Amino acid sequence: MLFIVLVLVLAALGLLVAALITANSLWAWISIGLSVVAGLLLLFDLLRRRKKRAAEAPAEEAAEDPAEEDEPAEGEEKKPEDVEQTVLMPAAGELGDAEDTPEPQQNGDPGEEKSDPADVAVVSELEIEVVVVDEYPRYHVTSCEWLETRDTIPLGIGEARQLGFTPCALCTPDAEIAGKHREKA
Repeated sequence: MLFIVLVLVLAALGLLVAALITANSLWAWISIGLSVVAGLLLLFDLLRRRKKRAAEAPAEEAAEDPAEEDEPAEGEEKKPEDVEQTVLMPAAGELGDAEDTPEPQQNGDPGEEKSDPADVAVVSELEIEVVVVDEYPRYHVTSCEWLETRDTIPLGIGEARQLGFTPCALCTPDAEIAGKHREKA
């Protein structure tokens, strides 16, 4: 269908050029007629595609999980609570106190740093950027050896802690960041 419209538009353009060169108004009217036909074909194609999508939509909705919420009707805006968001969360079962996981985990996780409460107090007041790896519960300094070629996501250290991430035992970000802060002060 689009190929036919393209041919009609090119023919209309050619006829328009011919009308301008020869000063013959008949060619101009034929050019306008071809342009109108091309526009009508595009409109027809658009309506046909909308109808096809509308017919496919009920079939897709029937295949979806009935527990899912319905999408807002056409013309309605999504409410903020309806908008899907990606939330970074530590891997399930990996949250806990520093005493819970002192050794490296079996899934390749380096384990949790046993942070000094004084370091935690200093770090929680800073706006230092650390990095996390999706699906892992630890935050790291960018120089951590464990990160190697993993894709990292930068976060503020306060935000990382609020989301439930805990410090890495390998790079000890709390101790390193607090130590650097104390050296500056």
